[in-house]
Amino acid sequence: MKSEGARNSDSATSQVVTTAGLADRQRDEVRDRPVSEEALTPEAAELYARFFKVLSDPTRLRLLALLLEAPAQGRTVSELVAALGVPQGRVSTHLGCLRWCGLVQGVREGKYVYYRISDERVRLLLTVAGTLLQEHAASIASCGVIR
Repeated sequence: MKSEGARNSDSATSQVVTTAGLADRQRDEVRDRPVSEEALTPEAAELYARFFKVLSDPTRLRLLALLLEAPAQGRTVSELVAALGVPQGRVSTHLGCLRWCGLVQGVREGKYVYYRISDERVRLLLTVAGTLLQEHAASIASCGVIR
């Protein structure tokens, strides 16, 4: 009999596999569709939740903000480390997540990799989020469900 930890691990693995399959099968189905009860199947809701988890880390949000204000060439890991004041390994890990999820791209020029936002809609997304945050900051800050 599997321990609870093993069962949870199997469940998490199957969710990742299911979500990856969803990304392959339903990418076009989710694109350009307003969120509605009919369109937001349990699988699509899981994919939306995973998308917002990408944005749920303060370091990743700060990286995105720095890259939105970066010169056209982008910024190197060293520049991002200096600006954030966090260890290089943490910056690299979060950049890897942002790259994998399609929000950031890295372009090698000589011995440096320059990171930049891969899609200008990221700016729009963060602008809308900032507006909502301004309107609901106290409620968001005090919500006991969100940790």
